[in-house]
Amino acid sequence: MLVVGPSWVGDMVMAQALFMRLRERRPQAAIDVLAPGWSLPILQRMPEVRTGIELPLGHGEFGFSVRRRIGRALRGRRYAQAIVLPGSWKSALVPFFAGIPRRTGYRREFRYGLLNDLRKLDRSVLPTTVQQFLALAADAPPDAAPPVVPQPRLRAEPARVPLLAAQLGLEPERPAVALMPGAEYGPAKRWPPEHFAELAGRLAQAGCQVWIFGSAKERALGAAIAGGRQHIHDLCGRTALVDVVDLLAACAAAVTNDSGLMHVAAAVGVPLVAIFGSSSPAHTPPLSPAAAVLYLGLPCSPCFARECPLGHLNCLRQIGPELVLARLEQAGAVP
Repeated sequence: MLVVGPSWVGDMVMAQALFMRLRERRPQAAIDVLAPGWSLPILQRMPEVRTGIELPLGHGEFGFSVRRRIGRALRGRRYAQAIVLPGSWKSALVPFFAGIPRRTGYRREFRYGLLNDLRKLDRSVLPTTVQQFLALAADAPPDAAPPVVPQPRLRAEPARVPLLAAQLGLEPERPAVALMPGAEYGPAKRWPPEHFAELAGRLAQAGCQVWIFGSAKERALGAAIAGGRQHIHDLCGRTALVDVVDLLAACAAAVTNDSGLMHVAAAVGVPLVAIFGSSSPAHTPPLSPAAAVLYLGLPCSPCFARECPLGHLNCLRQIGPELVLARLEQAGAVP
């Protein structure tokens, strides 16, 4: 089977639930995933996936000739079915050019012909992204009940943690709490940096060390939160995604916005406080029983905007550091 994977970190982690369901239904199936290059190390941490195949295109890039070339190169693998998770027309090109006999996906962007197993998406039955992914594993759309969601579980490698700690100057004698202050979508999904900074200081005073995770784009944000203080380690731009998987699995807890790293943290099973503002936990919740969601549900929420259209960001500002700290104490993460 070939799965055309999504382009976002969180969606790729949630897609593991689909791979797990496919493995349950067809234990002998080999599952390959066509995906952006950044995601290949993450796919290697999913035991259900045989191999990741790189799609060497940027997010939103059309690349017709590249998709045609890859599709034709895959014809010799004789896939029986392709499942296309993105909703775009271009995402269905590779399975078409690969000549895969059954090509499954939702009816979007006029994909008739490219896909021949088209499904109608009923959001009243499938409200969450992961449920929409899972429904494509079945032979037909669900009539009324959404599919039961298995918890994604990325394989961590604990043996790598001491080496990473030495390289990054971390403190093995102190329990670690991870902070993930970024959100690629936009500022309306980001808990205020001053709240993260206050929480980090309180955790350090309580005997924890704080690890701030993020991409190179979030270096300024991480530096502002850390403020050069003792026991607060700004790791933004200093770790690969698989490093974050292993380090998160070693943490006592994590605090995060609704972001890709939220789903990574959920998939390694760390106790998690997930803060939602402009988005809704009804659509993309963290898939872990160890996750606690903080969401005020104000009349203006969820707006799904990149920036607060009202200019006040109350949906996030009114969630104070003391509330998050209380949730961490309830999880036993703070000494």
